[in-house]
Amino acid sequence: MKNVLFTLLFSLALQGFSQTADYTLSSYLDEGIKAPNTHYIGEAWLNGLLRADETLNYNITKATFKANSTLDWHKHTTPQVLIFVEGEGYYQEKGKQPIRAKVGDVIKCAANTEHWHASSKEKDVTYLAIYSGETKWTEVLSQESYDLVAGQLKNQ
Repeated sequence: MKNVLFTLLFSLALQGFSQTADYTLSSYLDEGIKAPNTHYIGEAWLNGLLRADETLNYNITKATFKANSTLDWHKHTTPQVLIFVEGEGYYQEKGKQPIRAKVGDVIKCAANTEHWHASSKEKDVTYLAIYSGETKWTEVLSQESYDLVAGQLKNQ
C-alpha cells in the first residue's frame, strides 16, 4: 500500500513538470491523398509532411508514383531537392539526357530549370520533395515521350 501511494504521488508530481505544448505531428508512413490527375499520367499519392509558414521557408512532400506514371514538364522559382527513398524512377532536365534514379539518390534541381520526374515503367517510386516557391507547368509529357525514355533506360 505504501508503494502504491508513493507511486501515485510521484506520478502526480511529475505531471507538473511534464510538457504541456501541443505538437504538430505528421507521419512519413501515411500514404497521403490521391493527387488530382491534372499534370501527370498514371496514379500518384501525396503526403504533405511539412508546410512552409512564417518560421519555415520550405515544404517537404512525400510523393509516391505507381509504376508507369509521370509528371509533366515543370519548373520551380526556387531550387528543389528530390530524395529517392523507395523504388526506381526517371528524372530529366530540359536539354539533358534522362537518368534512372534509385533508392538513396539525391537530386538538386536549380531554380527555374525545366524538368520532369516519374516512376519507372516497372516499379513504383517514392521520393521526398523539398521545395518552396511556385511551380509552373510548362508542357505535357506525352505517353510516347515517357515510353521512349523508359526504352532508353531499360538496362540501366
